[in-house]
Amino acid sequence: MNILKLLTVVATLLFGAATGPVSAQTLEADMRAAAGAYERKDMATAVRIWKAWAAKGEPEAETLLGAMYWSGDGVQRDHKEAARLYLRAANKGYARAQNDIGFMYGFGEGVPPRDDVEAYKWLTLAIARYTAKNQDRLNQAIKDKATLAKRMTPAQISEAERRVKMWKATK
Repeated sequence: MNILKLLTVVATLLFGAATGPVSAQTLEADMRAAAGAYERKDMATAVRIWKAWAAKGEPEAETLLGAMYWSGDGVQRDHKEAARLYLRAANKGYARAQNDIGFMYGFGEGVPPRDDVEAYKWLTLAIARYTAKNQDRLNQAIKDKATLAKRMTPAQISEAERRVKMWKATK
């Protein structure tokens, strides 16, 4: 009986160890496959893969699918759906989604009415999270935030900065 328990534990550990990296490899492989499909203009494949991962809460997939809804690539253009997906990923701390939802709030696209305080908050969070490999996006976010700040009152900026300090990522 003890040997059976031991074999069960060993099998469980081996199976668990085997499935962890496979899932990560599948995510990585699927994201590459979707990006390749998008580049080849195979929008149906890109949408299918990104929808599957977005449904699992993967922030990169949520963001890329959101971008497709924003532009109407492979799906019917739907700024409300784009904003919903960006916001889900932004709340998880994904910089590009924070940038994109900040942009949408700044222009009132998909999230009416326009909300400069929320836009400033999200752009500030994106700027803090971008890495060197995203230098172009970082530079644009800095410019967008500066433009936004010019039309805001000091009280609005103060409120936005308070929201930045209070913000916590969700899972």
